[in-house]
Order: sequence, then C-alpha cells, then structure tokens
Amino acid sequence: MPVIKIKSNIRNYSVYFGKAKDFLSKLEKTYPNCCYIIDENVWKLYKNRTLYKLDKNKVIILPINEERKYLTAVQEIYDLLIERSAKRNLTMISIGGGIIQDITGFVASTIYRGINWVFIPTTLLAQADSCIGGKTSLNYRSFKNLIGTFYPPSEIFIDPLFLATQKDIDFYSGLGEVVKLHLMQERDNVQKIIKMLPLIIAKEPKTLITAVRNSLLIKQSYIESDEFDTGKRNLLNYGHCFGHAIESVSNFEIPHGQAILVGMILANIVSKQRRLLSEKSESFILQKLLLPSLKVKLKRQFFTADKIIEAMKKDKKRIGQGLALIMMTDNYKTIKMNDITVDEAINALRELMPLLNISV
Repeated sequence: MPVIKIKSNIRNYSVYFGKAKDFLSKLEKTYPNCCYIIDENVWKLYKNRTLYKLDKNKVIILPINEERKYLTAVQEIYDLLIERSAKRNLTMISIGGGIIQDITGFVASTIYRGINWVFIPTTLLAQADSCIGGKTSLNYRSFKNLIGTFYPPSEIFIDPLFLATQKDIDFYSGLGEVVKLHLMQERDNVQKIIKMLPLIIAKEPKTLITAVRNSLLIKQSYIESDEFDTGKRNLLNYGHCFGHAIESVSNFEIPHGQAILVGMILANIVSKQRRLLSEKSESFILQKLLLPSLKVKLKRQFFTADKIIEAMKKDKKRIGQGLALIMMTDNYKTIKMNDITVDEAINALRELMPLLNISV
C-alpha cells in the first residue's frame, strides 16, 4: 500500500503500511541506539510472537490507562532513560495506542530538547486518527489534554493485524473517530463508510486497512493546511465539545471515540435546532451512522446536565462567554460556533435521552 507522506513545519514524516515484524527488523538496523517503550497489554499479547526478537535490554514496559496520562508518567520515563545513560542521539520507538503516543511523544519532544521518535500504533483510534497531526496531550488535574506539544514522529508504521486482538470496547472507541472523519467530507465518503461499517465492526482486515487509510487521508487535508490548530484544524473537534465532557463525567467509563459519537449526536441536535442542519439530514446521519456505531453501555448518571455544562465550560477551545461547539451543516460541512447557550445544551441533552433509551 502506498506510503502517506505528511508535510510538517516541524519535520516531514511518513506513514507506512505492512507487517510489524518487517518494520521492527528494519528499525533495529536503522537505529542501533534505540529503546522501545511498549504498552504493557501489547507486550503481554505479542512478546512471544511479533515482538519476540526485540533486544530485551532495550525494552521498557509501561502500564497504560487514562490515569497515567499525566506528568508523573513522563517523569518516570525521564528517570528510566537517564538510568540507561540515554543521549540526544537516542531513537525512541513507541508501540501502543493513543495514550502511550501522548506520553512518549511528550517525552521525545522535551528530553534533551527533542530526540528522534518512531511510532507503531496498535489500536484503531491511534492508527486511523491520532498517529498523524503531531499533537501530544497530557491531562492536568481535572483538565483533559491541557498540556502538550506539537512533535510528530519521524516515521509511523501501521500493521492492521494488531487490531485483531484489541478489546471490543477500545476498538469501538476508534470506530467513533473513523466515522467522524468520514462524516466530515463530501457525500461520497459518507456513503463509503455506511457501506463499510458492518465489515469494520466485524474487523475484516482489508476493509479495516481501507478505512484507516481513508481516515488518515481525510485528516491529512486538515493538518497540513493548519498544523498548529489555529483555524481549519479546529473543525476536527466535531463531537469533542460535548464528547470530552461526557467522557469526563463518566470517569472515562465511556471511551473517547464512543463519547465523541454521543457528542456528534448532541452537536447535530443543536445544529438542527438552529436550522443549520435539516431534520432529514440529522435523522439520516443518526440512523445510518451514529446509532449503529454506538456500542458502549450508557448510564443515566453519565448525562447529568449541570456536570456536563461545567465540564464544557472548562473546554480549552472556548474563547468567549458562550459554549464552544463544532456543528454539522447540510452538505457535510462543519463550522465552529462560540455562542452556544446553556439552554441549548440542556435542550439537546433532553432530546438525546429517548434516542439512547435512557430514562430522564
């Protein structure tokens, strides 16, 4: 499959598709002074197969969950690298999902003012979305993704076979971002994702790699024209304004991409209320894409209005007195609005409940 070449003001980088064992063999020869930082769950699954040839003296195993996405984990890696006498000519090779990408990317961008970094994403969310764009994000106190840098890997290697062992709940998190990206493009991409959706959910390998590649190409068009997120790239936060709030209120029981799906439903309701999105289009998107992709169990307490509004007020994308929201319009165009009222948000939450069979 052709390489995707990403243009960046920091450094251009490439996304390769193939077998991980081939990538790793090449990387070992290219970067003899390297270390591998691997998600503990990935290591348990693959230490005796895909990863079995790695030099164990170069491997650091990192327990990973959302609670680790803080500066404490970064400091832990600093200490481990210093203990190994790491120097600026070190290449860090990260293997795992979006959380390990955020933590190790932040480390790579800051230790010795920047070292070479290679990323092998192993989750659908990381492969189809977060691996490109160059963002690293850490949580701070109760604020999600408040701290971060722009620092892309020099190379990204994607093997879709990693997805075969991904837990369903995490796989469905990635599905939310795949759906979002396809929904943000012209009608043809929307029809494509509707047709592919059953096969993606079934984890059919060829369909998965097509969906991942299409998602990256769609995202590429946003990040290359607005790498540092000052304009057009903001639109990639479609679904995130409500979604991050729901994710936080659920204490991350709803995984990221599934919370984004709910956030898209809510954003579309507000857009419909403002007559930016027709009732026909809102219903079509809901029934054909968003509801069929929503696989997580939802609880009433995840949708407490005052908690969600409070979390939305902390959104770093908010620039005025109103709430920020990326909204879908007809013809699958998105726009950013900064004047969403609390009443509009509450009304959207009320309309959401019966759609998801959640009693008020």
